[in-house]
Amino acid sequence: MKKVEALHNDDIGGQKPEGQIRNLLVSRIAMATFLLAVFVFMQNYSPDFAGRVSIPYFYGITLAIYILSLFYVVLSRISPNYRMQIYLQVTTDVFLITALIYVTGGVRSTYAVFYPLVIIYAVLYLGRNGGLIAASTASICYGLLIDLEFYRIIEPLAYPSMWEIPDTAGHVFYRIFVNILSFYLIAGLASFVVEKEKRTRALLAEKESAFNKLDLLYRSIIESVDAGILTVDMEGRIKSFNRAAEKITGWSLSEVENRRLDEVFANWENILENKGTYERQIQGQIEMTITAKDGRRLVVGCLPSALRDRDDQKFGDILIFQDMTAAKQLEEVLERNRRLAFVGEMAAGLAHEIRSPLASISGAVQMLRRDGGFTATEARLMQLIMRSKDQLEGFIKDFLLLARPARGPQEVVGLMELMAEVVEAVRVTPDWNSAIKLEECFEPGLAVRGNREELRQLAWNFILNAVQAMPTGGVLKLAARRRANGNQPGVEIIVEDTGAGISEGNGQSIFEPFFTTKERGTGLGLAIVMRIVNSYGGKLSFKSALGRGSAFQVWLPGGENISGGFENGQDSRR
Repeated sequence: MKKVEALHNDDIGGQKPEGQIRNLLVSRIAMATFLLAVFVFMQNYSPDFAGRVSIPYFYGITLAIYILSLFYVVLSRISPNYRMQIYLQVTTDVFLITALIYVTGGVRSTYAVFYPLVIIYAVLYLGRNGGLIAASTASICYGLLIDLEFYRIIEPLAYPSMWEIPDTAGHVFYRIFVNILSFYLIAGLASFVVEKEKRTRALLAEKESAFNKLDLLYRSIIESVDAGILTVDMEGRIKSFNRAAEKITGWSLSEVENRRLDEVFANWENILENKGTYERQIQGQIEMTITAKDGRRLVVGCLPSALRDRDDQKFGDILIFQDMTAAKQLEEVLERNRRLAFVGEMAAGLAHEIRSPLASISGAVQMLRRDGGFTATEARLMQLIMRSKDQLEGFIKDFLLLARPARGPQEVVGLMELMAEVVEAVRVTPDWNSAIKLEECFEPGLAVRGNREELRQLAWNFILNAVQAMPTGGVLKLAARRRANGNQPGVEIIVEDTGAGISEGNGQSIFEPFFTTKERGTGLGLAIVMRIVNSYGGKLSFKSALGRGSAFQVWLPGGENISGGFENGQDSRR
């Protein structure tokens, strides 16, 4: 009940007091204007109408309504007591209606119907007490007016021939009783309806508040979880998209809301329709690859489910997903390390078994060479045997390095010096082409601490692969610079070529052992590089496009300076 009274005192129908005063003034002016228009019309087109009404007084009452309305406007701007203003308007309106009844025939006047309008708006704006006060004031004014006319204390302003008072007192007092009874009935009924509306509105406000709290709780839960959550309607249009979904995909809710799911994520519509175009399903979770807004390829684990109402009728779908890209990459690293560990177990025994026969072959050939007396053909065959032996020993060396990198003595290795040594060594290989243009850019005196042979092997494999990718010539770019990985300082080595490039299908396999696209390759070069980089706690990445070349970036932690540098650290062109 207190909440209902509070609503009465503060606002009506969701309006503030200023709005109540304004609506009341507008309604009063509109009613007065309408009555004035009807009066003027009847005065001009009904000859006998003028004898029933005191015309000057009618115009005077109408003018008073306009003047009082202007006064109410001024009062509403200077006084904050809106309830007192409404009480004042109710009282003056009752007096004006009483005056209007007096000038239009008294007991025979039809303008008594305006009393209920005042009573109703008094109930609306002031509650039950305001309605009772308005009904009582109207009863007193109307009853007093009729009694004064009946007892001839005041004379009716209309012509007696048209508006003479009935002779019997019973008829007059019956009319007074009926009107007064109607006033109080209207006040009671209006109070009942308005209070019922107030209680309903208060209950609705409580339900709305509870719903808002529940909605806030729901949104807090949805927005706080780390998994992406989106919902779609029966037409496949996205209706919700939480913060985690925005972070994973790069799309915002405003960008995807009401768009079809297959417009934003091509494969997800198939999941909801159970078309089975996803990669695999593990315990209800589906793994598939999607493209983020920035073009990144992401591996996500999806859990689709239908949205159903209380009647178990489907009205949409919900899709919960997580970014599993990092986990998949870690899984690939673990799988690669598992395979390398297996290779390492084989490497020692295999190397011993192969190196022993090779040593015997090498020793036998050398003894035969000392004896001499060979023909040219026999000499070429012995040279072929020794070259094949060296090639096989190189393969074993790479195999052992892949399986178990030998952590030799650590030293500070200047990167420009190291790369220059490797380039000079590659220049004398058959793979070098004189049409290759070399571009170098190194920060002055930049060095890294590590095993020189391992770092040399790393640079050798990268540069040799780049040269082999440009059999007809091109541009080979070498660079080294300082670059932090988060808060950890380090150096970045870049080897870039303009060769044939790597296809998207082979991009995930080039670091696998024994994977190669070359006729004479062993498939160990980049696998060795990956193993060395991992052993230093570094990172390896690359970019490539068919026909446009490749760029490999190696980040190694640490980084030191050596005095003097090489070539003063300036760019050099070869």
